[in-house]
Amino acid sequence: MADRLTGGDSSLLRRINAAVTLRTLRGGRSVTLTQLVGDTGLSRPTVEGVIEGLMVSGLVAEVDRSPANRPPGTRQRGRPARWFRFRAEAGHVLGIEIGVHAVRVVLADLAGQVLDSRARKIDETLEADDRLAAVRAPVADILRDNGVLRDSLWAVAVGTPGIVDREGVIRLGTAMPGWTGLDLGARLRRSFRCPVIIENDANLATIAEHWQGAAVGKGDVVFVMAGLSPGAGSLINGRLHRGFGGAAGEIGALHLLGQEATPERLLSTTGKPLDPLDEAAVARVLRLAREGDEVARVAMDRFLRRLVHDVAALVLALDPELVVVGGWAAGLGGVLEPLREQLALYCLRAPEVALAALGEEVVAMGALRVALDHAEEQLFAVDPPGAASR
Repeated sequence: MADRLTGGDSSLLRRINAAVTLRTLRGGRSVTLTQLVGDTGLSRPTVEGVIEGLMVSGLVAEVDRSPANRPPGTRQRGRPARWFRFRAEAGHVLGIEIGVHAVRVVLADLAGQVLDSRARKIDETLEADDRLAAVRAPVADILRDNGVLRDSLWAVAVGTPGIVDREGVIRLGTAMPGWTGLDLGARLRRSFRCPVIIENDANLATIAEHWQGAAVGKGDVVFVMAGLSPGAGSLINGRLHRGFGGAAGEIGALHLLGQEATPERLLSTTGKPLDPLDEAAVARVLRLAREGDEVARVAMDRFLRRLVHDVAALVLALDPELVVVGGWAAGLGGVLEPLREQLALYCLRAPEVALAALGEEVVAMGALRVALDHAEEQLFAVDPPGAASR
């Protein structure tokens, strides 16, 4: 391999050297040319050539360490060293959640540093066109307020409820009007000049918690988006499991398998079905249960039994190390301990159970991580050429 690279494809070798150098620089600290030589294992002339090319591409900048900019008390001896840093501001990524009740947008640079976030409440009854129109304002606002041009975006990832195929088409999306069959990827790609990736919201929440939340360092994880009709995402050996058609984790459909209550009747205290999207009504029932109302307590027990039933199906199939519980029901209290106890009864090996750590931005943060992954594929690509020729 080395002989073929050095003798047959110098351009590929240059791209490999550039990727190695960029990975070393991307840690965020400024380093000298001598440090880069030591860290990369490349020769000094090679590093010098790579650095010059990366500076031309805008991905690397030289840092001024002249006497006026050196730390106090330090003296320069001999020829001054040249210092360099990765220009994280050379590009940006967006993570977007299009939810039932809100749109959320998170902006980050190429190092993954979050620069800003925005949220906008929307009506749950909005049709698809109006819901997509509601995305444009927070996106435009966050870019304008941070001085980021659309041409600076390397990737955009979007999370949404529903079954999403690899092209970004919503194969089934019952939570929002006009969502089933919508080619969300094609619609959003009209607004951006960079790649746009569409993914299920629970899958993105799983990725986010693995990146910065309760599942950091865990390889086999189930994330449960707890609600009347729950969804779930799962990681196997640290990799997202989508299933053949993107429908893995749709545990909200398990009530179709002969269970006695539809999701709408789980937390009903009057015999009249609740609207699964009416979070205030659901929160009221669970609050009354905590305050000792007997009818509400029975309804809450019914809800928890269903949640345990749904989660246990995934736990028995996947044997995860950790189950992370998120979604609106997770923040209402009283869910975690009963779930932990019941899983211990029903599962052959009870997993750890933890609450999600990232709150309302968990889906948008997962989308940001996916967008960042895509940008890194471009940044560190060696064949075909990546960021330097972007």
